[in-house]
Formats: sequence, C-alpha cells, structure tokens
Amino acid sequence: MQGLSLSPQTTVIVAVLSYSFCSGSLVLVNKLILHHLPYPSLVITFQLWSTLLFIQIADAFHLIDVDPIRWKCVKPYLAYTVAFSLGVYCNMKSLSISNVETVIVFRALAPLIVSVFDALFLGREWPPAQSWGALGLIALGAYGYALTDERFQQQGMMAYMWPTLYLLVISFEMAYGKKIITGVELHTRSGPVLYTNMLGWPPMLGFAYMGGEYGRLFDHLEGRADATDGGPLFPPVGISLLLLGCVVGTGIGYTGWWCRSKVSAASYTLIGVMNKCITVLVNLVIWDQHAPTEGIISLCLCLFGGVLYQQAPMRKTKDSRTEEIELGGTEPLMRSQKTDGNISSSPRR
Repeated sequence: MQGLSLSPQTTVIVAVLSYSFCSGSLVLVNKLILHHLPYPSLVITFQLWSTLLFIQIADAFHLIDVDPIRWKCVKPYLAYTVAFSLGVYCNMKSLSISNVETVIVFRALAPLIVSVFDALFLGREWPPAQSWGALGLIALGAYGYALTDERFQQQGMMAYMWPTLYLLVISFEMAYGKKIITGVELHTRSGPVLYTNMLGWPPMLGFAYMGGEYGRLFDHLEGRADATDGGPLFPPVGISLLLLGCVVGTGIGYTGWWCRSKVSAASYTLIGVMNKCITVLVNLVIWDQHAPTEGIISLCLCLFGGVLYQQAPMRKTKDSRTEEIELGGTEPLMRSQKTDGNISSSPRR
C-alpha cells in the first residue's frame, strides 16, 4: 500500500473494519478447530509460530520492515505477554467448555472495567451518563443470558470460571496494551506483532503441559498408529481449519495493533465486542451448540448497549503533543506520526 494516502478518518475506519473482520472470524474458526483438534494451547502455539514464520520470510524478502529485537523493548512487553498468553488460554478454555455466546457476553462486560482504567491510568475523563447507562445495559444483558444458560443453572458460577478469568485478564490486557503503544519505541507495524508472538509461545507450551494436552496428543497418535483403517493421523478438515486459523491469527496480530493505535482502550475493547455480532449470526447457521432464543435476545441487549456507548474525551492538558481528530464528535483518535516502510500512516509505537 506504499504511496496510498488516506485521510485520518478513513484510516481509522479501515483499521476498525480490518480488525473487526479478523476478530469476528477467529472466534468461530478456533471453535471449529477445537471440535476436531481438542488441544487449545498447542493450537494457539502453532498459530503464533506461523505468524513468526510469516514475519521472518517477509522480512527476508524485504516485503516488510521489522524492528530489531532490543532488550529495552522486551521488558515492557513481558507483562503484556503474560496477560496476552493468559487471555488466549482462558479464551480457548472457555470455548472448549461452553458456547460462543458465553465468551462474547463476558467479553461484552470488559468495557465497564476498561473504562475505569481509561479514567484512572490513561488520561481520559470518566464516561458520561449515557455511557454508564449503556454499560448498564451490557451488564443487564449478560445477567439475562446467564439465567438462560443450562451450565449456569446446573453448575452455578463454576460454569463461568474460565470466562470470568478471561474477562479480568482481557481488561488488563486492553488497558496495558494501549499504554505501551506510546511508551515503547517501535517504529514498524510488525514490531508489536513480533514481540507479542515471540514472547507468547513459551507460556502456551507450559499451559499445554498443565492442561495434559501432550498426553492426550500422544494417546491419539498411538491410537492412530495402531489403527488398521489406514486413515490420516488428524482429520483433514481439522488441519485445513488450523491453517485457516493461522492466516486469520496473523491478520488479527497486525490489524489488532493497528486498530489499537487509532482508538482508546475502552473503544478498542468495545469494537471487539460489537464485531462479534456477525459471529453470532454465522454460529446460529452452522453450529448446534448455540444459546436459546432468550439468550440471543440478552446478547443483542449487550450489543445494543455497546451501540449507545460514547467514549469519554481526553483530559485537557497544557502539554499536548499528540494530535487528535474527532470521529462522530465523541471519540478522539490518535493521528499517525510515523510511516512503516510498506504501509502508509503506520503509528509510532
């Protein structure tokens, strides 16, 4: 896209739509992958490795610019990587024991927490009354969904252990991820993707060990080796979905950091919630483990609350070195300052 000049507002829209497409697709693809390959941590590790391989090959052929690995940049990303790894693991565990809507509803609660982080740590005003009302609708919808969930009725809060952990971790990750964008000196869009994936896969291998995934994998391989049907070691559909997940996972790595650089932490979190609407619609068509009608209505209430939400503005300071634009008259969005060698309007990290 070198030489392509986009207005700041158009750049924001493209970044949001790109991230929305990848984010909405990845939830569904990972759910399908786990149906055929029930090894959540190993699946994520493979996706992280594929992204690193893409970066190295593209860099070797001078297709993209990549920041060098420096210790002063590694240290800030370590805390983010821990949250990232825990968030991915909790998300995959949630998907493996519950339906997609459960994960989406708990993700819908994250803006309440991130809005507080925005005000306390990221220099924004507290949300206005309309936004608190919208966040209340999101919480109400989540509670209504819980009342229709059979797992909640049978197991109580234990049914939501992993989704709750996912909510807490993802809220910290969203706020801290926004903070390190301007605090870490990275100049290419590949930089954050490289550091996140490079530091993220070792913890995932540890999670795989704790979850007994190696044992289950070896048992599966031994069973297939002793089988006489001559079939493949793994289902071809599962392998195809895994490769698709690698492509989408690489896409969300790039589009996620790009979108995050353009909007506030709470807005970025809310975008992640809103774009799951398409996931619900597709899930209703192709998957038989979806919520009942009352649960879908509650989920729509969550999404409606997200539509009503208006992000609080930045606090006015005497020393303002970041140019901002207004999108829709409510949300200040950071304007890019640096340019990636191959992508215009790349934000300075």
